[in-house]
Order: sequence, then structure tokens, then C-alpha cells
Amino acid sequence: MSHYSHAKFVTSAPDIRHLEQDQGAEVAFAGRSNAGKSSALNRLTRQKGLARTSKTPGRTQLINVFEIEEGKRLVDLPGYGFAKVPIEMKHKWQKALGEYLQVRKSLKGLVVLMDIRHPFKDLDQQLIHWAVERELPVLALLTKADKLKSGKRKAQLLMAREASLAFCGDVTVHVFSSFNGLGLDNVEQVLDVWLGFRELAAE
Repeated sequence: MSHYSHAKFVTSAPDIRHLEQDQGAEVAFAGRSNAGKSSALNRLTRQKGLARTSKTPGRTQLINVFEIEEGKRLVDLPGYGFAKVPIEMKHKWQKALGEYLQVRKSLKGLVVLMDIRHPFKDLDQQLIHWAVERELPVLALLTKADKLKSGKRKAQLLMAREASLAFCGDVTVHVFSSFNGLGLDNVEQVLDVWLGFRELAAE
């Protein structure tokens, strides 16, 4: 059984000052509002309704924290870049995201979710640059991979991996589908190392 299936909701915070104490290890999930972030978290944790999926992208305006076990957390950051959200709200989110990435000491890695058909848009790149500046490892996850046939999927993955070299940082790229679980093993392997589960398994 995956340790991620033990995840439980802890808190929603409007900004970084309302988060729990900055200790232990956490991995943050970020992405455009329609990148399938909530669905990915639900697939990872084997729980249908842990992260609420909304018919209206952009609803997640809070930082949502899920605890896997004491001192190990998954953090769902506000979705960004959705057209129907007022501009001042967008700026507020971006400020909160930037602040969180820059000052949160317990943050061990960032998962950036992007629709495989439209990877590395401006805000995705900005986020990855912030993480690389802080020497945080990044997992760029190409979501909705089930929407493409195998050949096209591989081509998109190769193209994205080539594009990721431009960030000059620790950026890993994998494909993923919440629908059929494609790529879930790869995600868990990366997160296990970031959260310290991998060392525990080796002892």
C-alpha cells in the first residue's frame, strides 16, 4: 500500500503566514487552473475527493495542506493563469506563490503540472525559474497524457525534456494521466526521495 494513501486534509490557508509551522518536509503542487492538479493529487493519494476537483477551474484560491504522516506533507497551491479570474486576484496569487517558494524552508521540491498539449507556458516557466533560483528540484508533469496516442505522447515528452534544459536546474519531466494512472510510479519515486521515504526504505 502506498504511503500517499494515508494523506489527510490538515488546513487551508489564504497565504503563507497562516500555514502550519515551517518544519519537516513538504512537496508543493502548482499548475494552471485547468492542468488537472486536483485530479492528480486524488490519483496519487488513492482518494477520490481529497483534493476537490471543480467544474470551474480557478476555484482553488487557498493553499491546501495534506499530511501523509507526521512531518511529511503535500501542498496544493492556488491554480494560476485562468482567464475568468479578476486581474487583481491573479496578482495576489502570484505574489503568494512567489513568497511561498522563496521563504518556505520545509519545501523540498515543486511539482509543476502542465497539460501535455500545452507545456511550458509563461507562468509555468516563471514558476520553474523561481524554483531553480532557490535550488529546488522540479518535477514537470505533463498531465492528461491519455488524450494523446503513444507516438505523439513520446514526441511531446522528448520535446518537453529538451525544453527543460534551458532552465539550467534540477528539472525532471514525466508524462502523467489521472484517468488511467499512467506515470504514477515515476511520480511516487521522485516524491519518495524528496520527502525522505526512499532513505527509510533503504535502511
